[in-house]
Amino acid sequence: MNIEKVTQGIRQATVKAGSSFRPDQIKAYEDAIAREDNSHAKWVLERILENALLAQRNGTVLCDDSGVPHILVEIGDEISVDGRFFQAIEEGVKLGLRDMPGRSMAVKGEPLARLAQTEGLYEDPGMLVPGPMILDRIKGKTVNVTILLQGGGPELRGRTGIIHQKRSAEIYLNTVIKWGQEEIKKLGCTPCAAAIGIGRSHTEAGMNMIKAMAYGDFGRLDSWEQRITDALNQTETGPLGLGGKTTALGTFLKIGNLRASGFRSVTLRLGCCFEPRRGRLKILGNGDMVVE
Repeated sequence: MNIEKVTQGIRQATVKAGSSFRPDQIKAYEDAIAREDNSHAKWVLERILENALLAQRNGTVLCDDSGVPHILVEIGDEISVDGRFFQAIEEGVKLGLRDMPGRSMAVKGEPLARLAQTEGLYEDPGMLVPGPMILDRIKGKTVNVTILLQGGGPELRGRTGIIHQKRSAEIYLNTVIKWGQEEIKKLGCTPCAAAIGIGRSHTEAGMNMIKAMAYGDFGRLDSWEQRITDALNQTETGPLGLGGKTTALGTFLKIGNLRASGFRSVTLRLGCCFEPRRGRLKILGNGDMVVE
């Protein structure tokens, strides 16, 4: 595996995540604009899409809050990598954040100083270190590295908690809808893309939420994802809280492995109007690399 090519591929994927809408995302906005009859809401949706297309054309950020990088690495079971591979991922993200450029928001200092933010910020956008990587195994000789750029607003309105199952799957659906309807009016940067992870622990629920964002497609919602989306839209919060039909563009749900238990851990993230901000480097068995 050519480590320099990995670095440059991750660099491009990071810029793509921060500056581009995917085809399914563009189609979701076009459909929302077509069905919206609130003139204020329609204007907001048109401006968001216009902004995204300009950002993609110019390679600039979709939003001033350029997001914290979170990375999902999926390694084929017929291939091996070493420590240099992970160093290349970190270096590629750093270069990509500088290229956009991302917002300068990495906090200086030792742990307590960072917590209190008493020593200021680094001016270099590349100093924003990615969160701990999530590693997973897949079949074959392919390696996928997905970069998600997570904004701060959705973190304020997200929830992680325990839901007692009572031998009913519906209780999860209804509880997540309740959480979402309570928080969506306070998000601000709607329409949202809701992402949900369910697992055996808070850790697994958060990881499954990341996986839901990594592979969610606005044009391919299952029945539960559509029901949650419809319920959020029933609040009529609308784009930027101005009312209308489009409070949520879609929902992405990932249910992981579960244990014999009376509860499940659930994480809900109400992603902003630009999310999921996603780029991927696919490394093929023959060494070719594709940025998606």
